[in-house]
Amino acid sequence: MNVIQIEHVWKEYHLGVISHGTLTHDLQSWWAKLRGKEDPNSKINPLAAGQEHQIKGDRFWALRDVCLEIKQGEILGLIGRNGAGKSTLLKLLSRITAPTKGQIKIKGRIASLLEVGTGFHPELTGRENIFMNGAVLGMSKREINAKLDEIIDFSGIEDFIDTPVKRYSSGMYVRLAFAVAAHLEPEILVVDEVLAVGDAEFQKKCLGKMDDVAHAGRTVIFVSHNMGMMGKLCSSGAWLHQGGVKKIGTIQETVDAYLAETFVRKLGPLFEANVDSNKASQLLRLQLSDKSGNTTEHYSCDQEIVILLTYEIRKMLRGLYGYLQITTGDQTVALVSDSFDGGSNPFEMLGTGRHQLSITLPARTLAPGDYYIYLNFTSPEQPGDNVDSPGTVCCFHLDDTASKRGNRRGGFFSTLLEWRLADV
Repeated sequence: MNVIQIEHVWKEYHLGVISHGTLTHDLQSWWAKLRGKEDPNSKINPLAAGQEHQIKGDRFWALRDVCLEIKQGEILGLIGRNGAGKSTLLKLLSRITAPTKGQIKIKGRIASLLEVGTGFHPELTGRENIFMNGAVLGMSKREINAKLDEIIDFSGIEDFIDTPVKRYSSGMYVRLAFAVAAHLEPEILVVDEVLAVGDAEFQKKCLGKMDDVAHAGRTVIFVSHNMGMMGKLCSSGAWLHQGGVKKIGTIQETVDAYLAETFVRKLGPLFEANVDSNKASQLLRLQLSDKSGNTTEHYSCDQEIVILLTYEIRKMLRGLYGYLQITTGDQTVALVSDSFDGGSNPFEMLGTGRHQLSITLPARTLAPGDYYIYLNFTSPEQPGDNVDSPGTVCCFHLDDTASKRGNRRGGFFSTLLEWRLADV
C-alpha cells in the first residue's frame, strides 16, 4: 500500500534575497554589492551546484515534474548532489512549503527532522519541547507521558532535560530532536542529513531505531551523503538530479548509478582548481603519482602513493590546517588524516605565496579496490572555520598483484601478516 504518492510535482522559487535575517549579514551583502564583489551570503550558486538548467530568467525550479510512490514500511534513501532538490522535496512532504504545481497525497502522520532545532522553541526546556512536539503530532498528554522516559533515555541528555534548549549544543539538539521524532510513533519519519552532527555511538543508535521503525510497519525517508550508511539502512533509493528524478530502484542499484556518474567519470589522478582570489588560501592542484613522480591512478598494493599538493596562501590565518579523507566506492571512510599527524603542522610554518606539500600513503595500507580522496582546509580565524573545501577531488585504483589471495582479499587493509610457529 502506498502511503505517499507524489504526482508531477514542481517547485519554483524567485531568485534574489530580500533579507538574510540578521543585520550583520544584510550589511555584509550590501558592502559586497557596493564593491562589485560576490555576495558572501548568497545561497544559490548555479555554476557550482550544477543548477544552470534549472534557472529561467529570475525563476529557479528546485523541483521539476517529480513523480514518486513510497510504500508502507519502506525505507527510501534520497540521493543526489547538493542543490538536486532533496531538502526541498522533504519540506514539501513535511508541509513546510507547498508545491507550485502537482500534488502530494499522504496517508498518516509525519514527523520530520530536517534541520538542527527545527520545531523546538528556544525558550522552552527539553521536556516542554517534547510535549509541544507531541501535541503538534496530535498526541494526547497521556500518550506523550507513556513515551517520555524512553525519549529522555534515548537522547542521553537527561541531566539537561529541564534546561532551555537555546543553551543546547548542536549535538544535544540532534539527540533530543531525533529521540522525539522516532518515539512519538509517526506513520512516516522524514530524516535529513542532520545525523552527521551526532557522534558515532549516537548515529549507530539512530540507525538501529530507524530500522526498528520500518520493521514496525512505518515508513522512513532518509537523506544522507554517506552512501555506506544508505546501503546498510535503506531498501530502495531515488536519485534526484537537477530537480528531477533520474533513477528509482533498489538502494544498491541507485547508489551504484549515482557513484558511477558523479565520481568515476569525472575524477582521475589530477585535480586543478579554478583560482578564487577571494579565498585567504586555496588548494590549486593535486597530483597522484608513484615514488618516481609518474602521474597515475592505477597502483599495486605494494606501491607507495604520493599525494602532491600545490597550495597558495594569500593571507596568513592562525591555526590553518588540512584534513584528508580516503573513502571506498560507496563512500565508506577507510582512512582519515590531518596535517597534525606528523607531530607538527606544516601549514603553521608557511608564509604567503605558493607551496608544495606531499603526503605518502605507505605500501600495503589499503585493500584492492577503488578509492576517492576528499580534502578540506580550516582555520578558527575564518567565519565557520571553513577556508577552502575542494571536496572529493581525485580517485585511484589498487590491485593486489603480489599476494596469493590477490584482489579477493576483503576488508579495508592489505597488510600481510606473518604466520609462524611460536615457541611453547
